[in-house]
Amino acid sequence: MADLPRPPFDCVPGLRLSAHETVSKIQMEALNTRMERLEQVLERLERRLWLTVYGVAAVILAQAIQSLASAQ
Repeated sequence: MADLPRPPFDCVPGLRLSAHETVSKIQMEALNTRMERLEQVLERLERRLWLTVYGVAAVILAQAIQSLASAQ
């Protein structure tokens, strides 16, 4: 009997660890996807903010030039 190879078996703690690793991997991939989407949203928001800042600066400069032109 000692000469016969033993069939491989799966132990419950090993299966639980494997399942936990799989779930953790899926969760990390989902988290990375959400982080990438959040970074894209922040980049768009930053562009809009700078566009607003430049628009306000342009209006202020236009009013200043208009008041200088009307004063002369």
